[in-house]
Amino acid sequence: MSRVQANPAQENSAGSHSRSEPAFLAVGKLRHAHGVHGEMLMEVYTDFPERFQPGIVLYLGLEALQLRLVKSRPHREGLLVTFEVYTTPEEVGKFRNQVVYVHTDDRPPLAEGDYYHHQLIGLRVSTRQGEVIGTVAEILETGASDVLVVRPLTGPDVLIPVVDEFVLGVDLSAGELTVHLIPGMRAEEG
Repeated sequence: MSRVQANPAQENSAGSHSRSEPAFLAVGKLRHAHGVHGEMLMEVYTDFPERFQPGIVLYLGLEALQLRLVKSRPHREGLLVTFEVYTTPEEVGKFRNQVVYVHTDDRPPLAEGDYYHHQLIGLRVSTRQGEVIGTVAEILETGASDVLVVRPLTGPDVLIPVVDEFVLGVDLSAGELTVHLIPGMRAEEG
């Protein structure tokens, strides 16, 4: 899954399909110029680094400056990227520490049953018996599996691992996620 971060300046602007759907997804962060030909080291956030092909349009920073990628190549723990028109370290230096976005419409399709994090945020969470638990407030990325942080109307958050045993179904069109809770997932009140 891509690390999802809506560009605040572009939130729900043209291109966004719904209130919960961001217009842009963060896919990386530019670190510093590399060499003398305008390359920059980019930290990669996305699980789909193969998307960085020549010709792709990327958007930088809160202003969503459009840049066309000329080339990319692996380098240590990231990618070295080169943008059209920018050919010197001085020219690309102004992009240092800028977040790199792609338009939501340009995201790769996922396998059946897989979802982007932003698609789950805000979904109503209920049990198969119809008890409403709350809404998905955030998703924690852990080593074993992601964990849904479900915020009820009252009381402490409920943590639910994103595994088949606990997440029984996702219905994006209904805005609902069905779960199976076991004792201990909810903090005992009072």
